[in-house]
Amino acid sequence: MPKHTLPRTLTALALAAVTAGSALAVGAAPAAAAKASGAPKYLSASELPPHPSSSWTAGRIEDGLPEELQYCLGDAFLAYDINHRSYRTDLETSARQVVVVTGSAGKAKALAARLNKDFKNCVSESSDPDVEAEYRDLGTLAVEEGARVHGVATVTSWGAMDISLLSVGRDGRTVTVVDWGQMGGFKDAPVKAFKKTTTTAVNKLH
Repeated sequence: MPKHTLPRTLTALALAAVTAGSALAVGAAPAAAAKASGAPKYLSASELPPHPSSSWTAGRIEDGLPEELQYCLGDAFLAYDINHRSYRTDLETSARQVVVVTGSAGKAKALAARLNKDFKNCVSESSDPDVEAEYRDLGTLAVEEGARVHGVATVTSWGAMDISLLSVGRDGRTVTVVDWGQMGGFKDAPVKAFKKTTTTAVNKLH
């Protein structure tokens, strides 16, 4: 993975709320897989970490991996059909949920392990002199087959500060990734609320 991609990833996460409005307003047709009987259920807007001054809006379920997650996690998802849903507030905060149903519980376990590793490595391997990144392992959650929560904060040489929380969870052969991002640092991150959101996301899969 190119070492310069982390700043682009986190910048995309921070700027997603600015550009997501038009995309959510138009929306793509809901993915066929999401309509299928017994398909995994996604988070609703009200299940995202509460925003202090704005409400969440949920987009439609779409095929593929959102661009904001391509740089760190794209390679791990190459072999799978993926759906995602994007969320935004009227301010700078945005979020996404990705869901993939694999062929077996063993494949899902391996995918979840790789996603956790790839995200951490994406931060540690970054060597951009203009970006200082701080990674934190925010722990595991005892929900279904488990979930892990990550956090990364960046500060650029020109003063921009971004914070992103990301979790990987699994229920049987289904894996979900939830991420949340806005401008700021760890002091601005709703870690407790994000863990609750992650628990809800995994519980809703099946």
